[in-house]
Amino acid sequence: MKKILAAMLLTLLVILAAGAGYQWWSSGNGNKKQFQKSQEIFGNPLMGYAPSAWYENVSEDISLLYMDITWAELEPEEGIYAWDSIEEENQINRWKKEGKHLILRFVCDIPGDEKHMDIPWWLYEKTEEDGTWYDGEYRKGYSPDYNNKVFIEEHEKAIKALGEHFGKDGLISYIELGSLGHWGEWHVNYSDGITRIPEEAVRNQYIMPWLEAFPGVNMLMRRPFHIAEAYGMGLYNDMTGHKESTEEWLTWIQEGGDYGQAEEKDALGSMPDFWKTAPSGGEFTSSVSMEQMLVTDLEQTVELVRKSHTTFLGPKYADSQYKDGYDKVLLNMGYRLWISEAAWKREGQEDCLCLTWNNDGVAPFYKNWPVYLYLEDPSGNTVEKTEINMLLSSVLPDTQLITRTVFETRDIPALLKEGYALSVGIEDPMTEKPGVRLAMDCAYQNGRNVLWQKEK
Repeated sequence: MKKILAAMLLTLLVILAAGAGYQWWSSGNGNKKQFQKSQEIFGNPLMGYAPSAWYENVSEDISLLYMDITWAELEPEEGIYAWDSIEEENQINRWKKEGKHLILRFVCDIPGDEKHMDIPWWLYEKTEEDGTWYDGEYRKGYSPDYNNKVFIEEHEKAIKALGEHFGKDGLISYIELGSLGHWGEWHVNYSDGITRIPEEAVRNQYIMPWLEAFPGVNMLMRRPFHIAEAYGMGLYNDMTGHKESTEEWLTWIQEGGDYGQAEEKDALGSMPDFWKTAPSGGEFTSSVSMEQMLVTDLEQTVELVRKSHTTFLGPKYADSQYKDGYDKVLLNMGYRLWISEAAWKREGQEDCLCLTWNNDGVAPFYKNWPVYLYLEDPSGNTVEKTEINMLLSSVLPDTQLITRTVFETRDIPALLKEGYALSVGIEDPMTEKPGVRLAMDCAYQNGRNVLWQKEK
């Protein structure tokens, strides 16, 4: 009997020893942590305001810069591209060093105060001057005939060159497809005698080269053309803040319709849910004052931004002198990801962390950047870095996603009580560093959002 009792006692001691860490779980002390969402206003990667890339001073909330390139700037001589001057003017090295990303628009016609041309002279001659010099309501400039076959062929070469130079390192995140029309906005003032924008078959020849040159980059179009729907593109509105124009743009998106610039019936498709998989962008209109948009009609402006599911605005963006309006518009753009609950579970001998993800923004995060959990010892050394199995882009506004991550390190909950820390970070593949701030009441350090950290 004594031997039996001794054996039973030994077994009990083994069980108790093996389950010492389990007491932490069963006690309910700290195995679950809930967080509150934050209304703090801050910038984040791939969203928000996007000033021109040549700006010297940008605020801390800026992560996107806008770069437009005219054909005359790109290729002053046939086959010779002015990369050095373009990169210097747009501070490319600086933005790479600071880990910021760019929006690109290629433009062939920007109206101005003086007679000028935004395509190179050699192309003007090669296309046999096939275009229209104008001086009218939109000021002065030169509008090419976009039906010209030589122009189309040379355009394809130019886009290929842009892709080879800028399309490899992730710096360019969004492309607003320009090329056609005044400011690259797919319209011309044909009442001044300017040749109309071509019909669909020709227009698409200006689009396809971009898809080949910049694979993986989000493309946006000014209107919901059928090709935009077919290739899952985003859309941009350069009249943000103008009520009537924005509502017209939203009507195109909901219902499709005709394209008056080409006198083409049913050229626009219905794309009401495009924003779920591709971004909505644009810039503030120049036809309404900043004071009116950001003070007098601020609530209307915010409503239009939200209805448009806007992710970014630039290069014309909110004037920071109207701080309340600036902040409120920023608060209502893009994604606002956060974690409402972190709960530990024991699966066999492994620790499993379940995170409940939310998005209180108006749009998803469109890139599936990797998401990691970092376990640090009391000295701040990372002892384990584990990737969370999730697609960031799937966390749509007003939805939840629960992720489950298993660790190799044993008894993490006990380690956290001893002074270890656990944080979550979303890493930019371009920089290989974390840098997305979650909209929740937790510490944010070195680009990571802290889930557990012993108070000092």
